[in-house]
Amino acid sequence: MRRRRSAELARLRVDPVLCDGIGICAHLAPELVRVDSWGYPIVPLEAIDERDQKQAQRAVRGCPRKALFLEPVPAALPSR
Repeated sequence: MRRRRSAELARLRVDPVLCDGIGICAHLAPELVRVDSWGYPIVPLEAIDERDQKQAQRAVRGCPRKALFLEPVPAALPSR
């Protein structure tokens, strides 16, 4: 019997050099992305759960400047 692999943890990140503060990401992922007073995204620092990863992927694909990306987070090693 094959075990289903759990989703890889990821963190939503922003490249501030590429970002123009358009704010489309906040419309595509409203539960994850807030914008500051200039329109630049504020994203969570912690890893996002599987439910939010779909929203994050939508925001990454929809960013016109390609300033958003998902960064893999290594799984925690089991404690002894």
